[in-house]
Amino acid sequence: MLARIRSAAVLGIDAYLVDVETDIATGLPSFTTVGLPQGAVKEGRERVGAALVNSGFELPLRRITVNLAPADIRKEGSAFDLPIALGILCATGQLNGTASGVEASPDLAGANHPPARSPGQPPCDSSAQPRSVADYLIIGELGLEGDVRPVRGTLPIALAAKRAGLTGVVVPVHNLAEAGVVDGIAVLGAATLGEVTAFFSADGPLAAAPAGGRGGRLRGGPRSDLDLAEVRGQEQAKRALEIAAAGSHNLLMIGPPGSGKTMLARRIPGILPQLTVDEALETTKVHSVAGLLPPGSSLVTVRPFRAPHHTISDAGMIGGGSYPRPGEVSLAHSGVLFLDELPEFRKNVLEVLRQPLEDGSVTIARASTSLCYPARFMLAAAMNPCPCGWFGCRDRACTCGAVGVQRYVSRLSGPLLDRIDLHVHVPAVPYKDLSVERSGEPSATVRERVNNARDVQLARFAGNDGIYANAHMRPDHLRRHCRVTERADALLKTAIVRLRLSARAYHRVLKIARTIADLDTSARILPPHVGEAVQYRSLDRPLA
Repeated sequence: MLARIRSAAVLGIDAYLVDVETDIATGLPSFTTVGLPQGAVKEGRERVGAALVNSGFELPLRRITVNLAPADIRKEGSAFDLPIALGILCATGQLNGTASGVEASPDLAGANHPPARSPGQPPCDSSAQPRSVADYLIIGELGLEGDVRPVRGTLPIALAAKRAGLTGVVVPVHNLAEAGVVDGIAVLGAATLGEVTAFFSADGPLAAAPAGGRGGRLRGGPRSDLDLAEVRGQEQAKRALEIAAAGSHNLLMIGPPGSGKTMLARRIPGILPQLTVDEALETTKVHSVAGLLPPGSSLVTVRPFRAPHHTISDAGMIGGGSYPRPGEVSLAHSGVLFLDELPEFRKNVLEVLRQPLEDGSVTIARASTSLCYPARFMLAAAMNPCPCGWFGCRDRACTCGAVGVQRYVSRLSGPLLDRIDLHVHVPAVPYKDLSVERSGEPSATVRERVNNARDVQLARFAGNDGIYANAHMRPDHLRRHCRVTERADALLKTAIVRLRLSARAYHRVLKIARTIADLDTSARILPPHVGEAVQYRSLDRPLA
């Protein structure tokens, strides 16, 4: 007796279909799972057996073989519990084989596996047609009492079911909001194994996700409660934060202890634009695979802000493990990665940032597999100018000496600094600025200008997948969108020659100038835009 249930597994941040084939044969009682099952998949037989019995069904005392096809890809996680349980019920006739899409031997039901709906065919109404297990993709972890518990990667799995042209997907009810953001397919949530069997017996309903809508920019959602108005002084640094947020540019702040570098960085989320729906989907897929989405949540609507400690390993930063998981650079995708005390990070940890800063993705290769995770984030970093922190300060004397300062700064390699767009000095705040009662510009006002600039960029890059801001531009976009006037070109040429900027730094100056022009609602890049962009390359000249 054989039954086949459609399920799925996650590889990277995408999912692929898995056929859960269950065979019940004569022989000594046994329960074997094949198809490269790992850890939780192997242990699933104990959960499935207890869940079936405690839900009022029978676990046959026969030889049970479960094959997870394709069998040459390693399977992880507990999401196969529910399809395995349904496979056993279908193969033993405890769930109607004909209505369940069972491929059985002639002594069971003789039903053939019904063909899946073609991708171009609209989803059908499950209440108006016979419900066949073959038309649904099913995932879920089982508790010993038969309750269906949440699993990771529900969003990419629902997307895979839609691409496969299936009628619907059955997920744990706690994952219903997450999977429900996928349009064009019926998304159903189950709380218990009994609810699922009742649904496919055509005498019980399942909770359905409301039809969603995609397109444009997400609205609403919580904002950071940290406001730029709380920061006294530091007008130049605030301006740099606005430019960085408007164009998603990387930012490095250099200043003595207590000058407000960390305070400024933690207020970046409050001025960032709201996520677009496409950005939110990409970000949610990463967090779903990493298991960071709270139960009952749907899309990630707030840009991530990740601030790892400087003792982090390179695997923690970039991702890794025997079966690679996303690292901090991927968890910060579409958001901010803040590295405080940048030179204190180990050199190998900093150097692994070079590829994701340039490519917007990271590839993790292991002997068993090679995975690619998205990693297009805005890097915000802070550092002291020297080990004692007082180099260049008017009121305190530096005790490090020229050699000590140079050795400290050289912990950051040239190629890494070349990939950071804005180098900003954050001097100590004078007493007159600290004691003044007048507050600065609130984050809401700055965010409005940032949103206007980002809307211009979204219109500019419409139709270019993965490009949402000026910092993401490729060389062909620079030639098309970064046209400068003759005077601006002359100024840019002088700066490039005198500062001896690399080709990458030249391109980054153009991107910053384009963002400044967008903030000024200027179609052309003018000399003031180039001049302001060049001044943010302070580490291309001696630190002072």
